[in-house]
Amino acid sequence: MACVSELACIYSALILHDDEVTVTEDKLNALIKAAGVTVEPFWPSLFAKALSSIDIGSLICSVGAGGGAPAGAPAGGGAPVAGEAPAKEEEKKEEKKEESEESDDDMGFGLFD
Repeated sequence: MACVSELACIYSALILHDDEVTVTEDKLNALIKAAGVTVEPFWPSLFAKALSSIDIGSLICSVGAGGGAPAGAPAGGGAPVAGEAPAKEEEKKEEKKEESEESDDDMGFGLFD
């Protein structure tokens, strides 16, 4: 978990970005001081240097973005038609998931009974 100093710098940088102001050490310090937060002196300079060459908007938009895991090669047999193997695997997973949900109902009791 981030410490208070890191969070103060992060929020200050986001405020500056939102106001379309360049993120600098002095501006970070001014916002942090105005918020009444005490931070170690190296944090604002560290954030200012790290964010000087980065487009914060694209950084915000790319957080959590990422491709899925690559599909594995099919085992044995001939080459399947493109897109056919993953669809079959997903159907099997869905069937198994549905069966496991139904099997709980067939026992006659539930988790909260």
